[in-house]
Amino acid sequence: MTAVLLAWVVLSGCAGIAPGSTSWSDAPDPLPMAAARAAGPGPASYDEALRVWKTPEDIAAWSAARFVYDTDRALQLSETERQKGADPTIPAPADLFERPTGTCLDLARFGLETLQRIDPQSRPRYLMVEFEPLQLKGRTLRRHWLVSFRRGDGVYVFADSKRPWLVAGPYESVDAFIREYERFRGRNIVRFYETDSYRRQLRRTRTVAP
Repeated sequence: MTAVLLAWVVLSGCAGIAPGSTSWSDAPDPLPMAAARAAGPGPASYDEALRVWKTPEDIAAWSAARFVYDTDRALQLSETERQKGADPTIPAPADLFERPTGTCLDLARFGLETLQRIDPQSRPRYLMVEFEPLQLKGRTLRRHWLVSFRRGDGVYVFADSKRPWLVAGPYESVDAFIREYERFRGRNIVRFYETDSYRRQLRRTRTVAP
């Protein structure tokens, strides 16, 4: 990890919006992403990645250097489209490795399933965060997907399209992360939950304490 990338990782863990941040968007902020892309090229294939990656930090370093957020696809996966009843098609990790562009859910699936392969003891799960809704080009956006995992007694969160270079933690609980993340994003979080699948299901949600 380069010195400039390490500096941004440290700064990104602080509460508050980074300079130049667009808090409503799930896309990475431009300044830290420019620093993150200074990382090396990484593995040549997904099979190679599974052989050489050992930690969530390895996945995050690759994501920072390669992942490109797709706003048009995010609109296609919006709450407006979701209410029409179709489950989204989310690329398998090997496919995203070959074409590293997509949304928060695309990156979350990549992070979760890859971490399951290289470190199943970390018990990764999807972390769904529901913000107060906003409208963009006539579409309602409210859901954001990340990945939580355990290391020792702590909770960590990564595979966040907003800051894909960061492995955030440790936290005493998911609730503690949510409180910090709400401040970072500058958006109210109305509920959240951990789950083993991104597919539609009966929601067991937890609201944010006032």
